[in-house]
Amino acid sequence: MADPAGAAPADGVVDLVVLGGGSGGYAAAFRAAELGMSVTLVEKDKLGGTCLHRGCIPTKALLHAAEVADSARHSEQFGVRASFDSVDMAGVNKYKDAVVGRLYKGLQGLAKANKVTVVEGEGRLVAKDTVEVAGRRITGRNVVLATGSTSRTLPGLEVGGRVLTSDTALALDHVPQSAVILGGGVIGVEFASAWKAFGVDVTIVEGLDRLIPVEDEACSKAFERAYRKRGITFHTGVRFKGVEQSETGVVVSLEDGRQIEAEYLLVAVGRGPVTAGFGFEEQGVVLERGFVQVDERLHTGVENVYAVGDIVAGLQLAHRGFAHGIFVAEQIAGLSPVPVVDSSVPRVTYSDPEVASVGLTEGQARELYGEDQVSTFEYNLAGNGRSQILGTAGFVKLVRRKDGPLVGIHTVGSRMGEQIGEAQLIVNWEAYPEEVAQLIHAHPTQNEAMGEAHLALAGKPLHSHG
Repeated sequence: MADPAGAAPADGVVDLVVLGGGSGGYAAAFRAAELGMSVTLVEKDKLGGTCLHRGCIPTKALLHAAEVADSARHSEQFGVRASFDSVDMAGVNKYKDAVVGRLYKGLQGLAKANKVTVVEGEGRLVAKDTVEVAGRRITGRNVVLATGSTSRTLPGLEVGGRVLTSDTALALDHVPQSAVILGGGVIGVEFASAWKAFGVDVTIVEGLDRLIPVEDEACSKAFERAYRKRGITFHTGVRFKGVEQSETGVVVSLEDGRQIEAEYLLVAVGRGPVTAGFGFEEQGVVLERGFVQVDERLHTGVENVYAVGDIVAGLQLAHRGFAHGIFVAEQIAGLSPVPVVDSSVPRVTYSDPEVASVGLTEGQARELYGEDQVSTFEYNLAGNGRSQILGTAGFVKLVRRKDGPLVGIHTVGSRMGEQIGEAQLIVNWEAYPEEVAQLIHAHPTQNEAMGEAHLALAGKPLHSHG
């Protein structure tokens, strides 16, 4: 029987020690406390981790400021005469930091309310059940490793000066005149979207053959068309060769011989796990390419040690880590929760336009089930009244097993990230098009596009052709 949350165990051993206070770590800590466990959470920086302080929240605040700038710039198309003067980065940063500050204060309050003991400092796993922080040893009946991730770079590419990561890009106190972004994944295209709205001359370089390459190919094509229309330059299928920087800018060289001059180079080639130097391997935890190896229940194979979030290979998303944390706490409590499967995790790229998806892409589905065992349908947002009001283009794409349930939903368009909640339910509950088609979607909303797509795939299209 666990001790009451926050109570000091008689033997000095807590029920759970969490190493890392990001989305996965604090979710594990809070849920475990709710379930009656005594919990100590160790965090070397600030509660909330990368997502709150250097990732999800500040970048989306930046993107919202960018949306406001674009709205002012293009207001006349809506019959509103507004003028766009300039972007005050000091003001943008003040707004961004205020959002982060409020959420951080709220998170600190939740830790206190849940009676989670937060220990500040860099922890190290010194035994299979013990974390050491600044000479203090904290022993737990269970341990959760949640040390998160950091910005990657390429071999030989030194970050510093005018070569930025997303962390340093968020701290810029001015709007650059121009920038090269190395990497056309989520981080790269989100910064490209925000900077373009701020008036930056942006060029993206992506080594693979399309932007946002992990998404459905149809989404990538629509996304690239939108970026061309916005005047964002990108080069795909070409690799980075090198960069030279001066006091005023950089010259980026590509393997095809092209050179691009800009004020800054943003390195956005993904994030890597932060697992070195924490004593994991010394205690028997297996690492592969820096990622902690776990089973489907996130157990490391070492006594009562679990791992969650970005240090577990797969999608590096805050909400995946959050789900991992809840899962592990419930697993430790003996509740037998359902494992988190990456294909069931929703994904959103918060650019203009947004890309939101869940489940298998068309290519993945055909590879898994067979070429002739998959059917798809694309509902164009041109037929959606709310999308026309907003002035956005895009689609909702459905992927289903032949005569079977939906296995993937992929969307492109402004605000489509807000539709991914229903899409996740449809895919994870293995719904059939006919079942979704009978649901009523409010008019006029973009959510109607989800209903219309399923009506069409069920064989009764109303506002779509085909």
